[in-house]
Amino acid sequence: MLLIYSILPAALLHNFPCSGVIFSLFLIKQSDSYLSATFLCLAAIRYICCLTQQILNLLYTMKRFMKHPLGIIALLSVVLITSCSKDSAEPDPSMGYIQLASGFAAGTSTHVEVYATDSAFTGYNKLYILLKDSVTGKPVDNAAVLLNPMMAMMSMSHSSPKENPVSNIAVNHFFPCSVSFIMPSTAGTWTLGVQIQNLENGKSGTASFTINVKDPFYAKMFSFKSLADNSTTYFVGYAEPSKPIVGINDLELVIYKKESMMLFPADSSLSVMVTPEMPTMNHGSPNNVDPVHVINGHYKGKVNFTMTGLWRLNLKLKSGTTVVDSTHYIDLTF
Repeated sequence: MLLIYSILPAALLHNFPCSGVIFSLFLIKQSDSYLSATFLCLAAIRYICCLTQQILNLLYTMKRFMKHPLGIIALLSVVLITSCSKDSAEPDPSMGYIQLASGFAAGTSTHVEVYATDSAFTGYNKLYILLKDSVTGKPVDNAAVLLNPMMAMMSMSHSSPKENPVSNIAVNHFFPCSVSFIMPSTAGTWTLGVQIQNLENGKSGTASFTINVKDPFYAKMFSFKSLADNSTTYFVGYAEPSKPIVGINDLELVIYKKESMMLFPADSSLSVMVTPEMPTMNHGSPNNVDPVHVINGHYKGKVNFTMTGLWRLNLKLKSGTTVVDSTHYIDLTF
């Protein structure tokens, strides 16, 4: 046995440095802890020596390689290729968004994708149109985009308020726009027509998609007939804050006037007063700023939420000095 303990370690350490650990475990099993510890140390030293020798050999090879001009060129080529491949890996612009629909616009060689930050709901929906070349898959950032939302019901059809992209140049490959769906899909079928003029290839066409629209838990849009004439219909939608916080928040509402079943232009004629309250706590909040019209039917102000919970925004709308509606409110919770 002593002969085995003398010859076998030397053979293992010389040819298989890593096997020293296994042999040490064997010695431990044989209850020879002294020999086990000694052999484990020798195995570690032998392994470190082998690893050091391999590193020195690699450095020596690289030194000889770099002395040759072709070696330097080859190394630089590898670095440049690696760098270019990393730079060309452009992040996906749709990350963080929900795709509502996608398809081709016939005759345009363009693939159309419709995104949002949430599923489509009754109310003001911010949409983001992404156009891609149908051959290369690369984003098309120069195009004219027009929206045509339509609701088909059993005996009639109608459109809804919409905002087309304000520019022909995409923002981070997206064309921002919006549609205010005025009723859910349970009442009929919503389709969204996206008419595009691809300014990069000069082709025009339309893609049409079916959009599933659901009522949110708390209503984000309401309509009313003006008390001033009892005939003009307005639609008021809640836009911001989409993620309310405790404290002062930017408040944004949108207001549209119904001119026909197909036309819902933005309205800038009304004045809006907002009174926040917590209906379950029986208190309001200070330092609120009533929204005023800014552009294209968007009214902006400030609302102060002093704590988390259910909040109710009581609205009073006037045309001049005449109150046209004071019965509606918008609930939200966070």
